[in-house]
Amino acid sequence: MSTNHLGVGAALLSLILTSTCCSCLETSRNGSPPNIVIMLMDDMGWGDLGVFGQPAKETPNLDRMAAEGMLFPNFYAANPLCSPSRAALLTGRLPVRNGFYTTNAHARNAYTPQEIVGGISQDEILLPEMLRKVGYVSKIVGKWHLGHRSQYLPLEHGFDEWFGSPNCHFGPYNDSDRPNIPVYKDSQMVGRYYEEFEINVKTGESNLTQIYLEESLLFLRAHAKAQQPFFLYWAVDATHAPVYASKSFLGRSQRGRYGDAVMELDHSVGVILDELRTLGLAEDTLVFFTSDNGAALVSAPTQGGSNGPFLCGKETTFEGGMREPAIAWWPGRIPAGTVSQQLGNIMDLFTTSLALAGLPVPEDRIIDGLDLSPVLLNSSLIDRPIFYYRGNELMAVRLGLYKAHYWTWSNSWEEFHKGVNFCPGEEVDGVTTHDQKEHTMQPLIFHLGRDPGEKFPISVLSEEYRTALQNISPVVERHKKNLVVAVPQLNMCDLAVMVRRKTVTASLLLCPFQG
Repeated sequence: MSTNHLGVGAALLSLILTSTCCSCLETSRNGSPPNIVIMLMDDMGWGDLGVFGQPAKETPNLDRMAAEGMLFPNFYAANPLCSPSRAALLTGRLPVRNGFYTTNAHARNAYTPQEIVGGISQDEILLPEMLRKVGYVSKIVGKWHLGHRSQYLPLEHGFDEWFGSPNCHFGPYNDSDRPNIPVYKDSQMVGRYYEEFEINVKTGESNLTQIYLEESLLFLRAHAKAQQPFFLYWAVDATHAPVYASKSFLGRSQRGRYGDAVMELDHSVGVILDELRTLGLAEDTLVFFTSDNGAALVSAPTQGGSNGPFLCGKETTFEGGMREPAIAWWPGRIPAGTVSQQLGNIMDLFTTSLALAGLPVPEDRIIDGLDLSPVLLNSSLIDRPIFYYRGNELMAVRLGLYKAHYWTWSNSWEEFHKGVNFCPGEEVDGVTTHDQKEHTMQPLIFHLGRDPGEKFPISVLSEEYRTALQNISPVVERHKKNLVVAVPQLNMCDLAVMVRRKTVTASLLLCPFQG
């Protein structure tokens, strides 16, 4: 199929493939829909895995997972920051559609700090809510990041079980100003980071990854006995600064503390896959491994990872900010040792999971995620664009091997002069700008096959440029024409909404943004 445009033929073929695939997927060995495990890393980069070329080769379990499954070199987050990307995964919708963005400043990233007033909208339908309709039981282990207030927590949005936190392990904090972030078991707070759940910022030692591993194993064992289909969302955060690892992994990596964290996560992936085999569930379970956004180069090298050959990192809409490591594993169903050139997006996990469960997508809203089951099972390829958003601004679009930038910038001069740099050592003149540069009349276009690092814009005088622009422009026009923007959920904050030990007077203020 041509990758030049998204035509009626492409859409029809996608529909045919999806319908055919759904009918053949409903049979598993026990006659029920397959189990689904999504492993979402935090700030892990494309270049952090041995299978993607990391020279230390310290991820043997993930490398084995790829050898036994399908590798996606062209898989993307829906946003270059944690909260919006996670909201997109669980709703199948771009953050600008599900409300996980800010309008406090132009083209700025936003997330859910402790004092956030908003959260995932009650109007959004999350993946576990849909899966519950056909008998799935769902658990999230780790980081939620879709709101702190009680109405926004996981058990209010389809999950049956939860062990983790509504936020990342930021801190430690002085309780007189700001409490440490709470940790929950289901709907009950069971402690806080740096208190009951220790993280030694100086040494990097913490047992959190081991705790999250044990929580996942208990869940798998319980539902293997129950013979009930399950959805496990394993959202661990050890690779988010301040990075941590348990004592037995500290000091093992050539890459320092960040590498220690990667090695422990790799080990944990291996334990989970082995447990699925031991329980006799491997051939009935799709496992998908990826990350929420690119590696945080602002924290590198000791507290951040690698984005391989790609430009910049987390917070940016260059390839390093949104192209993610991705592996699908399903023994007996996904051909082993496959490399798919499919353009994938984290939102596709929503739609693909529903298709595998025999469920249609909600019909009352636009779903941006595609059903990748034809790709997983038949090695098909589906035409589709990738949209790169920052806030509510469409910064870039990829179609086939061509990527057009309509806006470029890395981060502000103000932050840069304070030592914050999203592209350290990777500045490209006229591309990684610290002023927001608009290119809507004449986009910067790169060929990502020849130039994955986005260093050499194609000449606007060339036939190649004109052809690429002619193919991309109608895709952008259709997207903008059909775009219904949601009310932003990440604009307003209030210190009084934090889970505290004492009352604080309400004081509504604009939330911080990043970038």
